[in-house]
Amino acid sequence: MSNVFRELLKKVGSGNHTGENLTRAEVATATRMMLLGEATPAQIGAFLIAHRIRRPTGEELAGMLDAYDELGPKLQPIAWAHPVIVFGIPYDGRTRTAPIAPVTALLLAAVGQPIIMHGGDRLPTKYGLPLVEIWQGLGIDWTSLPLSKTQQVFEQTGVGFVYTPLHFPLTKTIWEYRDQLGKRPPLATMELIWCPYAGDAHIIPGFVHPPTEAMFRVALGLRGVTKFTLVKGLEGSCDLPRDRTAIIALSVPNAPIEIERLLLAPHDYGFTTKNVPLGSTEELVAGIHEVLAGKSGELMQTALWNGGFYLWQSGICPDMRSGIVKAQELFTSGAVAAKLQQLSKVVNSLFQPV
Repeated sequence: MSNVFRELLKKVGSGNHTGENLTRAEVATATRMMLLGEATPAQIGAFLIAHRIRRPTGEELAGMLDAYDELGPKLQPIAWAHPVIVFGIPYDGRTRTAPIAPVTALLLAAVGQPIIMHGGDRLPTKYGLPLVEIWQGLGIDWTSLPLSKTQQVFEQTGVGFVYTPLHFPLTKTIWEYRDQLGKRPPLATMELIWCPYAGDAHIIPGFVHPPTEAMFRVALGLRGVTKFTLVKGLEGSCDLPRDRTAIIALSVPNAPIEIERLLLAPHDYGFTTKNVPLGSTEELVAGIHEVLAGKSGELMQTALWNGGFYLWQSGICPDMRSGIVKAQELFTSGAVAAKLQQLSKVVNSLFQPV
């Protein structure tokens, strides 16, 4: 048993009247000890569920990020015209609505906007469809690429994927606890704003509950992150919804925790107000190929809605409407499909014997 961890656990688990918030340094220590197995299984399980019940503070999220930065992987900086976008999407995947983020990534990379994603396999608590399986359906297997080769792919194509089971295996134990507890611990919230990139980045996490947005702002401010976009997206992702007004928070230059509120209604831009339901993975991949071929349909509407927004927010286009027009051009011209072909060629070349 770790007596150091025991004292931290006592603070988190003492209830509403005597419990205490941990400092940033204390949470960094606790996170480090859990990842390295320096706390006992009983201590780790108790800490995770107690912290889940009490809910984390923004300062505590910053401490978790400190530990991830110390122990976790990072893709190295490359000279780009635009800050690298890092999408933060729930690791336990999607179960109800069709994900579009891989298409958005290809679209952005096709016009020189680099993007990084991160995550793993089907994981608790939802065991939903993860990004890595969508990429595999598109012919891109990130699961066997060591970080050095992922770096090569990122440098050549502008698309990177940090696959945590291989690149950050210390997190595996935490996933086992999540399965046993049946609840997401606050580490799952932190993962949305984790940045596995060592250079200038634009952090774009999704979230579900409004209090999470406030925690993100505090944590990112403490960490010195000046460029972020927070999206109340589909199932906690950064995919914009079509069945309701999209609620977005934009960072304000030189004001770390201030935001500019942005509300986008799909019908104002000519989109139908419904989300595309998630069927089988095969159906989704087939639908994505139709989008890449420039074919119209509901998934194309989702791709244009998201593509237009992110082309605007990355500075490629001056506003939302011009972003939507640009996205349409990129799909119909075959530019996004060509980016997928390039990515596939580069990834597959790295599997060939030297």
